[in-house]
Amino acid sequence: MKRFFSTMAMGLMINGTVLSAEPIVIVNGETISSEDVDSVLTEGTQGHFDSLPVDKQNELRQRIIEGLITQKLIFDDAQKTGLLDSKEYKEEFQTLVRTLKVQLAAKVWEQQQFDAVKIDPKEIKQYFDLNPDEFIDKEKIHARHILLKNKEEAKAIIESMKKLTGEKLKREFITQAKLKSIAPSANKGGDLGYFSRGQMVASFNDAAFSMKVGTISDAPVQSRYGYHIIYIEDRKAAKKLGYNTAKNFIEERLKMDKFKNIMDKKMATLREKAKITYTK
Repeated sequence: MKRFFSTMAMGLMINGTVLSAEPIVIVNGETISSEDVDSVLTEGTQGHFDSLPVDKQNELRQRIIEGLITQKLIFDDAQKTGLLDSKEYKEEFQTLVRTLKVQLAAKVWEQQQFDAVKIDPKEIKQYFDLNPDEFIDKEKIHARHILLKNKEEAKAIIESMKKLTGEKLKREFITQAKLKSIAPSANKGGDLGYFSRGQMVASFNDAAFSMKVGTISDAPVQSRYGYHIIYIEDRKAAKKLGYNTAKNFIEERLKMDKFKNIMDKKMATLREKAKITYTK
C-alpha cells in the first residue's frame, strides 16, 4: 500500500511528467528501466523526490542505478551457484510469499476503496475559487552548471569564457561541463533543467535567480558540493494556473481527504467486529 500512495502522490503534481519505461542499463541481457529506478526513488523519498535539490536528485538517482545493478549481479551469481535450490532460500521465499499475499490483498482492497470515492464537480470548482494562492506556477529558471572541487580551476574556466556571448558561450559552457564537471549532470552538458526558488541549495539558488538569461556567474558559487559555475539558459515568469489545468489535481486532493475519512470509519468498524488479543 505504501508504494501505491507514494507513486500516486507523484502523479498529483500539476505539471508532473508521465513516467516512461526507458531502458537505462542492460546487465547480462536484463534491462533496468527508468520506471524501475523511479519506483525505488518515489518509495524511498515517500513521494518527495521532486522537492529535493536537483544535484541531490542526480546523486540519488545514480546511487539507485548502481544498487539495482548490484542486485542483478548478485541474483545472477545466486542462480549459477545453486542458491535458489537451497533450503535456506526456499524457507525465506515461502515466508516472503505469505507476507506479500497479505500486503497485496491490502493494497488491492484499499485501491478499490479509493476508486469508489466520488467527488462532485461543484466541490472542485469551489475549492479552486477559495484557494487561489495554491494555483500559481512559480517563476522558474533553466540552468546549467559546472561543478569543481578547486576554486582556482573554477575561476580559470570563468575567465576563459568571459568574452563569449550568445550561442558561442552556451556551446563552450556545455563542452567545458562535459570535460571538467564532477557533477552527475556533466554528461548532459551540466543541464539541470527548470527549477523554482528553494529547490537548490541556498548559495546556488540566490546566485542563479539573480542572473540574466544567457550569462554565466562572474565568480565561483560555493556550496557543500564544491564550486559551481552557473549558466542561465531560460527563465519562465510566475503565472496563475487556469481551472482546467488545476481541476485534476484538486479532484485527487479532495478524493484523498474523503478517502482518509472513509478509511478511518471503516477501520474503526472492522476493529469493533474483530477479535483482537494482545499477548504482551
